[in-house]
Amino acid sequence: MGKRIIQQARGHGSLTYRVRKQAYKFRIGYPIIEGKGKILELINSPAHSAPLAKIQIGNKIFYNPAFDGAIVGQEIETGKQENGNIMQLKDIAPGTSIYNIEAKLNDGGKLVRASGLSATITKKMPGRVAVMMPSKKEIWFDEKCRATIGIVAGQGRLEKPIIKAGKKWHMMKAKNKLWPRTSAVKMNVVDHPFGSGRGKRIKSKIAKNNAPPGAKVGHLHPKRTGRRKK
Repeated sequence: MGKRIIQQARGHGSLTYRVRKQAYKFRIGYPIIEGKGKILELINSPAHSAPLAKIQIGNKIFYNPAFDGAIVGQEIETGKQENGNIMQLKDIAPGTSIYNIEAKLNDGGKLVRASGLSATITKKMPGRVAVMMPSKKEIWFDEKCRATIGIVAGQGRLEKPIIKAGKKWHMMKAKNKLWPRTSAVKMNVVDHPFGSGRGKRIKSKIAKNNAPPGAKVGHLHPKRTGRRKK
């Protein structure tokens, strides 16, 4: 009798494949109010690759990925072009490095938030601003979307080797990532449709359209296969 393969177990959402709620207790976002603020604390969040800055503006406290060079007690300001400040894209000069960009107005920032990343403003047009993303792709945003000036802190965190498998396991577990990943053909046949077989012959990776959930693994079914006849 077979059992659930990993894809099914993860989709079921049991405690084995569910991230701890405490890991995501810090929600990143921008406040609606404007003015001067202060960095109260730099936080190591297991769910984020970069340290988070706990910032207070007026009576409002929010969390934002820390910029490179941030220190506790440092003041930030909305409307002034300096590292760590939050501004609308239309007010930022071309060539400036930015991060935590709002994809839509007032969504709190969704793009360019991983450690060491930054995007660059390239050109402006009435109502919209072009930004060169870390992937070297240029994307247009509404000019009223906000972003933080600077580069996300934590650059070079992957340069130091992990050394121990246990440390890597805990790092991936904190974000509910599947690790270590085992090749399907190396499994037993009870664990995966690609498993078993003398010499580990790789079976077809194209799943049949009418395959049941336990067997529908591999690539999406193509509309046609083979060379196209002229």
